[in-house]
Amino acid sequence: MYDEQIIELFFERSEQAIKELDGKYGKVFHALSFKILNNRLDSEECVNDAYLGTWNTIPPSKPNPLLAFVCKIVRNISLKRYEQNIAAKRNSFYDIAMEELENCLSSPSVEDKITESELTEIIESFLDSLSKENRVIFLRRYWFSDTYADIAKQIGLTEKNISVRLTRIRKELRDYLSEREVL
Repeated sequence: MYDEQIIELFFERSEQAIKELDGKYGKVFHALSFKILNNRLDSEECVNDAYLGTWNTIPPSKPNPLLAFVCKIVRNISLKRYEQNIAAKRNSFYDIAMEELENCLSSPSVEDKITESELTEIIESFLDSLSKENRVIFLRRYWFSDTYADIAKQIGLTEKNISVRLTRIRKELRDYLSEREVL
């Protein structure tokens, strides 16, 4: 079923919309949530909450693309659950991926100098400057929290190559932020 047809089912308030959405993209949503939370039950609950959030948002929204729209909802809900789980000292792939980015983004001056929206624009501009393959590698690692092995398998490179590329991309990001006087 096409995304437009699924959206129409949401507009008709048909419960079939959730079934079709889950059938088409459920594995993507569950994998995204699991990589952040590293817990199947929490992931399942977050995906179900995301379906409810999608139900409550469509209508009036008519998202395009649907996958990205719902992934953002899943990711936001999973990150909120992640913050709750931090108190319980749980660990996940997300922790590891975010630690890698700490050197690029953690600086007391970052928060003082720019707003979150300005930083978002700068990072989006940086991502636009990357090759398509490097942008995919960066987003798979830091948005979807994929492991090096997962990315290597998807891209068709070795884990070592992915590791080296991510190291170089992080250095480029740090230089990019420094040039714009963010760091």
